[in-house]
Amino acid sequence: MKKLLLLLLFIPLVSFGQETFKNKLIFNPEMSLIKTEASCGICMLNMEGKECELAVKIKDSTYYVVGTGIDDHGDAHSDSGFCNAIRKADVQGKVMNNKFHVTYFKLNKSLK
Repeated sequence: MKKLLLLLLFIPLVSFGQETFKNKLIFNPEMSLIKTEASCGICMLNMEGKECELAVKIKDSTYYVVGTGIDDHGDAHSDSGFCNAIRKADVQGKVMNNKFHVTYFKLNKSLK
Protein backbone atom coordinates (compact mmCIF):
# COMPACT_ATOMS: atom_id res chain seq x y z
CA MET A 1 0.00 0.00 0.00
CA LYS A 2 2.87 2.39 0.80
CA LYS A 3 4.45 1.70 -2.59
CA LEU A 4 1.18 2.48 -4.36
CA LEU A 5 0.79 5.70 -2.41
CA LEU A 6 4.38 6.75 -3.21
CA LEU A 7 3.82 5.94 -6.87
CA LEU A 8 0.65 8.06 -6.98
CA LEU A 9 2.52 10.97 -5.39
CA PHE A 10 5.51 10.58 -7.71
CA ILE A 11 3.57 10.67 -11.02
CA PRO A 12 2.39 14.31 -10.67
CA LEU A 13 5.89 15.44 -9.74
CA VAL A 14 7.33 13.91 -12.89
CA SER A 15 4.62 15.33 -15.16
CA PHE A 16 4.98 18.87 -13.78
CA GLY A 17 8.74 18.68 -14.11
CA GLN A 18 8.57 18.44 -17.90
CA GLU A 19 8.99 21.73 -19.71
CA THR A 20 7.97 22.43 -23.25
CA PHE A 21 10.38 24.65 -25.10
CA LYS A 22 8.80 26.73 -27.82
CA ASN A 23 11.04 28.76 -30.04
CA LYS A 24 10.35 32.45 -29.40
CA LEU A 25 10.27 34.45 -32.59
CA ILE A 26 11.10 38.05 -31.73
CA PHE A 27 11.04 41.06 -34.03
CA ASN A 28 14.47 42.63 -34.43
CA PRO A 29 14.26 46.30 -35.46
CA GLU A 30 17.82 46.15 -36.77
CA MET A 31 17.01 43.45 -39.35
CA SER A 32 15.07 44.06 -42.52
CA LEU A 33 11.49 42.82 -42.65
CA ILE A 34 10.76 40.58 -45.62
CA LYS A 35 7.22 40.53 -47.03
CA THR A 36 6.71 37.05 -48.39
CA GLU A 37 4.25 34.31 -49.20
CA ALA A 38 4.06 31.32 -46.88
CA SER A 39 2.41 27.97 -47.47
CA CYS A 40 2.98 24.22 -47.56
CA GLY A 41 6.00 23.52 -49.73
CA ILE A 42 4.55 20.36 -51.26
CA CYS A 43 0.83 21.18 -51.48
CA MET A 44 0.98 24.77 -52.70
CA LEU A 45 4.52 25.72 -53.76
CA ASN A 46 5.38 22.59 -55.82
CA MET A 47 8.52 21.77 -53.83
CA GLU A 48 10.07 18.35 -53.39
CA GLY A 49 9.55 16.68 -50.02
CA LYS A 50 8.15 13.75 -48.07
CA GLU A 51 5.62 15.52 -45.84
CA CYS A 52 3.83 18.83 -45.42
CA GLU A 53 6.27 21.49 -44.21
CA LEU A 54 6.10 25.26 -43.97
CA ALA A 55 7.87 27.08 -46.79
CA VAL A 56 8.29 30.68 -47.88
CA LYS A 57 8.66 32.23 -51.31
CA ILE A 58 11.19 35.06 -51.38
CA LYS A 59 11.50 36.81 -54.72
CA ASP A 60 11.44 33.87 -57.15
CA SER A 61 12.93 31.24 -54.81
CA THR A 62 11.21 28.92 -52.34
CA TYR A 63 12.74 27.68 -49.09
CA TYR A 64 11.61 25.36 -46.34
CA VAL A 65 11.44 27.16 -43.00
CA VAL A 66 13.52 26.27 -39.94
CA GLY A 67 12.46 27.76 -36.59
CA THR A 68 8.67 27.47 -36.83
CA GLY A 69 6.42 24.72 -38.11
CA ILE A 70 3.42 24.35 -40.36
CA ASP A 71 1.02 23.69 -37.46
CA ASP A 72 2.40 26.47 -35.23
CA HIS A 73 0.09 28.95 -36.99
CA GLY A 74 -3.20 27.06 -36.98
CA ASP A 75 -4.49 23.90 -38.60
CA ALA A 76 -2.60 23.42 -41.87
CA HIS A 77 -5.50 21.49 -43.39
CA SER A 78 -8.29 24.00 -42.65
CA ASP A 79 -9.75 26.03 -45.52
CA SER A 80 -7.33 28.89 -44.89
CA GLY A 81 -4.49 26.65 -43.68
CA PHE A 82 -1.10 26.37 -45.33
CA CYS A 83 -1.99 23.19 -47.26
CA ASN A 84 -4.98 24.89 -48.89
CA ALA A 85 -3.95 28.54 -49.22
CA ILE A 86 -0.94 30.71 -49.83
CA ARG A 87 -0.76 33.31 -47.06
CA LYS A 88 1.07 36.63 -46.81
CA ALA A 89 3.61 36.88 -43.99
CA ASP A 90 6.23 39.25 -42.63
CA VAL A 91 9.45 37.43 -41.73
CA GLN A 92 12.99 38.02 -40.60
CA GLY A 93 15.84 35.56 -40.92
CA LYS A 94 18.39 34.36 -43.40
CA VAL A 95 18.91 31.62 -45.94
CA MET A 96 21.48 29.00 -44.93
CA ASN A 97 21.98 25.63 -46.62
CA ASN A 98 18.99 26.27 -48.90
CA LYS A 99 16.61 26.69 -45.91
CA PHE A 100 15.18 29.87 -44.45
CA HIS A 101 16.16 30.12 -40.78
CA VAL A 102 13.44 32.33 -39.35
CA THR A 103 13.91 34.61 -36.34
CA TYR A 104 10.54 36.38 -36.69
CA PHE A 105 7.32 35.22 -38.37
CA LYS A 106 4.04 37.14 -38.45
CA LEU A 107 1.20 35.78 -40.51
CA ASN A 108 -1.04 38.49 -42.00
CA LYS A 109 -4.75 38.08 -41.38
CA SER A 110 -5.79 38.50 -45.01
CA LEU A 111 -5.49 35.72 -47.56
CA LYS A 112 -3.57 36.21 -50.78
